[in-house]
Amino acid sequence: MTGWDELGRALRGHAPVRVAGGMPRAAVALVLREGKEGVEILFIRRAEHEKDPWSGHMGFPGGRAEPDDPSPEATAVRETLEETGLDLARDGESLGALDEVKALARGRPVDLVIAPFVFRLSRTIDGTPSHEVVSLHWLPLSRLLAPETRSTLQYQYEENVLDLPCLRIEGLVIWGLTYRMFEDLRAVLVAARPDGPDPEGRSAA
Repeated sequence: MTGWDELGRALRGHAPVRVAGGMPRAAVALVLREGKEGVEILFIRRAEHEKDPWSGHMGFPGGRAEPDDPSPEATAVRETLEETGLDLARDGESLGALDEVKALARGRPVDLVIAPFVFRLSRTIDGTPSHEVVSLHWLPLSRLLAPETRSTLQYQYEENVLDLPCLRIEGLVIWGLTYRMFEDLRAVLVAARPDGPDPEGRSAA
């Protein structure tokens, strides 16, 4: 089971990859807390909006940087407060950052770089969805890392049907950019324990 000591050690030892260039920036927060089954991580379901390329998808709280944001991490903190009511500046501890990713929407590159940051809540609070968010979902990290959660979904891209990797848990489907960022967290955890089993229970190579 993945615990706080392991998470902290793994993230402190990870040097996140940065995307160079002058593209617009965004940031998201992977918010963790202590739950009934150990560490839990927060996902949001985005509201339906015709102009949002990720409309209705599962995701992490976050959004585009504003000129007044002093840093990408500050963007993640501000957007999380706006979308979920969770004040990471007051109730959160920064654990580290994951690799930046270039955004994709509907199978095509988007002129946007997303920086993911990991936080731990100092107390067990649920948050409240804003008008941009349909619902909040706190999911056990250990179950998300388990092999039975891994699956695929069929996605229509132009004239082709693609089988894309995803996570399926409690009737939810986590795929696309959010899946990529979660898999980066998984990879950071695996890299931090090369001599032991990874989160899926296999021996490390």
